[in-house]
Amino acid sequence: MHDKVLDRDRCDEVLDRDAHAQAAAIRDGELSCSELIEASIRRIESLNAGLNCVVAERFEAALQEARALDERGVWSSPLAGVPVLLKDLGQQVAGLAQTDGSRAERTTSPAEDSLLAARYRQGGLILLGKTTSPEFGNHSTSEPAVHGPARNPWDPERTSGGSSGGSAAAVAARMAPVAGASDGAGSIRIPASCCGVFGLKPSRGRVAVANSEGQLAQVAVTHALSRSVRDSAALLDLVSAPDSGATASPPLPRVPFAMKAGAPGNLRVALSVEHTFGGAVDVECVTAAEHTAELLTSLGHRVEAGAPKFDRSVITGPMLALWAAANLAGKRALEAALGRPLRRDELEETTWELVEHAEHLSDDDIAWAGEQITAAAEDIARFFEHYDLWLTPTLAQAPPALGILNRSVGSAAGWWNYDLEFNPWCPIANVSGGASASLPLHVNAAGLPIGSMLTAGYGQESLLLRVCTQLEEADPWGQRRP
Repeated sequence: MHDKVLDRDRCDEVLDRDAHAQAAAIRDGELSCSELIEASIRRIESLNAGLNCVVAERFEAALQEARALDERGVWSSPLAGVPVLLKDLGQQVAGLAQTDGSRAERTTSPAEDSLLAARYRQGGLILLGKTTSPEFGNHSTSEPAVHGPARNPWDPERTSGGSSGGSAAAVAARMAPVAGASDGAGSIRIPASCCGVFGLKPSRGRVAVANSEGQLAQVAVTHALSRSVRDSAALLDLVSAPDSGATASPPLPRVPFAMKAGAPGNLRVALSVEHTFGGAVDVECVTAAEHTAELLTSLGHRVEAGAPKFDRSVITGPMLALWAAANLAGKRALEAALGRPLRRDELEETTWELVEHAEHLSDDDIAWAGEQITAAAEDIARFFEHYDLWLTPTLAQAPPALGILNRSVGSAAGWWNYDLEFNPWCPIANVSGGASASLPLHVNAAGLPIGSMLTAGYGQESLLLRVCTQLEEADPWGQRRP
């Protein structure tokens, strides 16, 4: 299988670069696409047994595609030739096993690529495989029974976050510079914080997905995890398109996201570190947000205390209702495909609890939940008439040990509230539909990454990316590695 192999030091140096720099090295003839893909494969083979973040691979096909790119010498995008991993949830790759983190889907191999995979291919990226995700994306940790836990490269006994934890761990471990992710209640930003990478949640409807008409269309989005802001912006350019199935789609920018350079002007930023639901916040998480506030002030932005006012019960009630309904729909779809009812041992206990919660909800209850989320989004939008950005910690705690966040506490509502102790801020941007990003600007005394989060209004990715670029330049994080 193996093509020309870079020596170990050279391999480490190349894989330490972001996607832009890797692609430039290929275009400039410094190395071939085949050499880069071979280096990524070797990194996965050497580290995955310990991290368990890649659960399906297509290495031989990836090398064949890299050789074909080398022969053509035509690069279709700024990231052409770069390796990428996709999430084992809703990001299907033709012919590659797809489980959605569930024991009930072990034999599923889709015939076609997902929209995200197809657009990455069109941009010349090389798809290496799939990353660990919890069952149906249900946890703030990636510990599915079918594959086992994705481990944090900074401390393998701790969570890599969820539900895009496998992608975050792979990017942090330099297996690939970018990896696909999705976010219905923080599933891009949570693992970004836990693994010390950059995670942008785009505005609702920014990235079209095939299942955008589902129960979570009102809150869920698709994008990626990266080590640099510019890589995230370039990927967003590749996949941005109006989503006809979404409740709304923001207009495409006149200038590509990756070309929105320069200072964004002096902005008004609201800072809050109080837990949304009155829980405790780790002092290091507060420190992370305050450090970011100091950087923003030094860059000429005005930072003052503030937070959006809205009915917070929309997260503990209506949002849970939509999430439970999505799990019930997923169970029914699986049963239809299998031609039989699912056994209790084929789904995890917390999934069954969500299904049982949904079985007590009527269509009117689901419609009401959507209306409540829309009303809360309107309240949050008014906040962004006065502030350009909202700054918070990404999470209320440092990455906890494995086995903490995926446990049942007896009911869907109980588990949802238990998870919100850890993840109190991320779901707010899913309610509002606005853009939000976790930045890896702090490391705690134990050497674990702690994210801070900037949230913007609906359709404000360009503004958010420009500010994140300022912060990355002011306090570079790219060479921090596990």
